[in-house]
Parts: sequence; structure tokens; C-alpha cells
Amino acid sequence: MTEPGPGVGERAPRPPWSEFRAALDAAGFRPSRRLGQNFLLDENVARAIARDADPAPGELLLEIGPGCGFLSVHLAHSGARLVAVEIDTRLAPIARGFLAPYADAEVLEADVLDGKHRFSSAVEERLPDHGDWSVCSNLPYSVSGPVLALLAAREQPPRRVCVLVQKEVADRLGAPAGSAARGPLSVRVQSAFAVRTLRAVAPQLFWPRPKVDSSVVLLERRPDLPSCAERRRIAAAAGLVFRHRRKGLARILSDHLGDRSRALTLLERLGIEPSRRPQTLEMGEIELLAQGMEIPD
Repeated sequence: MTEPGPGVGERAPRPPWSEFRAALDAAGFRPSRRLGQNFLLDENVARAIARDADPAPGELLLEIGPGCGFLSVHLAHSGARLVAVEIDTRLAPIARGFLAPYADAEVLEADVLDGKHRFSSAVEERLPDHGDWSVCSNLPYSVSGPVLALLAAREQPPRRVCVLVQKEVADRLGAPAGSAARGPLSVRVQSAFAVRTLRAVAPQLFWPRPKVDSSVVLLERRPDLPSCAERRRIAAAAGLVFRHRRKGLARILSDHLGDRSRALTLLERLGIEPSRRPQTLEMGEIELLAQGMEIPD
């Protein structure tokens, strides 16, 4: 493949989708359903996502699943230090070619995850232990939930996460108390971030066209961010109570504590009605429950 644009280190133009598609066709590429590969092909939406991400110049910007690099070149224009993690060995060289003009852009050929409960060592090595950083991605459908839960659980979560995800996932991320979509992922993410859905993205704006609608979601790190240990307790409490979402809290806590009177006393002290179900709980109530349920760090 001929590398597009000017020499390394110069500001390159942002090529149209047709150039990316031509590079994919030249490589004989066919999208993998297993990897959840649906490529955004709308220039206006890509530009809007990069604008919404709003990374600071010089800040680390993590992109997961860059594919051929269509969104990546928009992100590279921000001046952030882009690390684009691509698992597909067919796509990484194509993305590398389109990002060659950007000295601060790296394509890391790796799986972002090591199982569902940790980032891979290659990714961990590049994430900061302190200071601000951000994330912007057209997240592969197959990893969106685990990746967002891991971001929320980090000692230093990113200050800003702008992701394109399935609408169903977007609904879960921002689900308020009382919503049927509210669950453990909602609580994990909301323990670290304020969540806003910015815009809908129709299936016809992707190649291949998915069978579901998508949404752009913005997560902004909470100014009152609980400690990492507190967020672990919140996640554990959410996992426990939502495992029995059809039961009342008194029954769930009685089983957990092994003592109905202790469960009722705890709920009374917290001012929570014993008959309420998990999905009705506000974030503040879940945080109080996590403290009272004697969940270890």
C-alpha cells in the first residue's frame, strides 16, 4: 500500500472514506463479525466525534479498535498523543499507513483485553498512573461493556471518554434509577463518570451495515470521584443486588448478611424502603449500601 499524505511529522489532510475503502479492497479485507467490525464511513460524524472527545494537545488519547484509521486521522489532528490499539493484523498496517504523517500517533497491534477483567499488558504499559488522559473510539461491539467497566475501575480514570456504541449499551450506561435498562454496568460507569448521550448514529452510516442503532456517548470523570477502593465496593454491591433484581432489598440483604433483622436495621438506618428493588436505587443510595454491606476492599 502507498502511504497517503505528506512526510512523517507534517500535518496531513484527512482523506475521504473512499481512500480507506480502496486500501481495504486492495488488501482483500473482509470485515469479521466475530470481532464486531462495523466501520464508520460518514465524514461529518467522525469529525463530530473527534470534536466531542476534545483531547488536550500532548495528552494521551487511547483509541480502541481503530480499524483502518478513519476516525484516527481526525483524532491525530488534535495534537494529542494517540495510541490506537488494533487486534486485527490485517488492519493494523493500513491504519499505520494513514497515520504515518503524525509523529505523535502509534498503532499498537494487540488485543486490548486480557480476558474480561483486565487490560492486556501491552495496553497497561501505555496508560498513565497519574495526570489527565482521555479515550475516544468507535468501540467494537464485542468489548464495549468490559472496556468501559475497566476504565471506570482504574485508580486514575480518564477525564473524558467519547465512544460510539450500540444504542442498547448507551441506554445501559446512562440509565437512571427506575429504568429497566439500569444494571451493574450502569452503576460501575456512573460511579466514576457523568454520562450523556450526544447523538444517534443510523445503521446506514456504517460498512457493513449493522442490524442495530448506535449512539455517541460522552463520559466525564466525576469531580467528586470516589476512591478506587470505594468504587470496587460499589461495583461489588451492584453485582450482588442486581443478580436478584426481581427481589426486594430486604430479601437480598437478608441472604447476604445471613440475618433478616440486621438487613432491616441497615435499610432503616439508610432510609431505604425494604421492599424496593435494585433498579430503583439512586447512585448515592448504592454508595451508602456498599458501605453498609460489609464488602471488603
